[in-house]
Parts: sequence; C-alpha cells; structure tokens
Amino acid sequence: MPILNWRKSSFSTSGANCVELATAHAHIHIRESDEPDTILRTTPATLRRFIRAAKTGGLDHTI
Repeated sequence: MPILNWRKSSFSTSGANCVELATAHAHIHIRESDEPDTILRTTPATLRRFIRAAKTGGLDHTI
C-alpha cells in the first residue's frame, strides 16, 4: 500500500471521532481516526453517488 497523506475536515477538533480521507492511484481511502488500521477504499464516482444519495434522502429507508 502506498504511503497516504491523510486529511481531515477543518471543522474537526483536535480530538478523536474524525473521518479522514486520502487519495492514491485514482482511489479515495477513508478511515475513522479512532480506528486508523480499518480503511475503506472507493472511487471518486462511487463516493460522489453516496454523498448525493445521503444529501437527498436516498438512504433514509436504511435507518
């Protein structure tokens, strides 16, 4: 796995419970700061669809 440059939102505080993102080789890597060894990998297009669905209520039926 390549060395990843993790970034978190400027809205996050210095504490834990932050989602962090990194990009490498046309993929986006996502992890929770509390569990840095657990990493999800997706493509920009898939992440865009997920965010769009979350914003428009397309995932409401899952809760």
